[in-house]
Amino acid sequence: MAVGILGQKVGMTQLYDEAGAVVPVTVVAAGPCDVLLVRTIERDGYEAVQLGYLDKPRRLASRSERGHVARLDSKRAKKQSGAGIEPRSKADCEPKRFIREIRGVSDKLEVGNQVSVEAFAEIKAVDVIATSKGRGFAGGMKRHNFKGQRASHGVKKCHRHIGGTGCSAYPSRLFKGTRMPGQYGNQQTTVRNQRVVQVDAENNLLLIRGAIPGPNGGYVVIKETNKL
Repeated sequence: MAVGILGQKVGMTQLYDEAGAVVPVTVVAAGPCDVLLVRTIERDGYEAVQLGYLDKPRRLASRSERGHVARLDSKRAKKQSGAGIEPRSKADCEPKRFIREIRGVSDKLEVGNQVSVEAFAEIKAVDVIATSKGRGFAGGMKRHNFKGQRASHGVKKCHRHIGGTGCSAYPSRLFKGTRMPGQYGNQQTTVRNQRVVQVDAENNLLLIRGAIPGPNGGYVVIKETNKL
């Protein structure tokens, strides 16, 4: 299984390497993450580990969120136990704000264990998944880096327009994927094969070379890269 952890983007800074060169890094507060579920082929049809990050106050958590991490007495639980259905083991921790699954086989992790940044001590590169910054409805020049119309003869008040998009009488429609104005950002984005510069186990920090998607404070999923 690829090693994975959840966290929050703190911000960017820079370090100096042994040669004295400046290295831009993104600081991520990662873990510790509680193992909430271990998926198996026999029970779930696939193999994965479900991690939870950042405690959520119980007064803000719904009953289903509390029952996901700790055993609650309910009519359904009593019916299942009466029918001989073995209940899932619970992590017995606080409800979590951010929950994601890391696909793959896990022989070492069990429900109730914790994953910390120490797991990345020997890992050299990671993939980072996050939601990019939402920039609202944007035009073609901002969204797709279009050049725009020329600011000279014959162009009247349409300098930032995208120009023609149609295909004449045939096929009389637009093709899917045509670059046009629309929602910019606010999408799941992955940056791959980013080098792990430093692991600060004492403060639960990961320093990753380069930029990662999303605003400061945004949730991120960090996994060992599968790229050679």
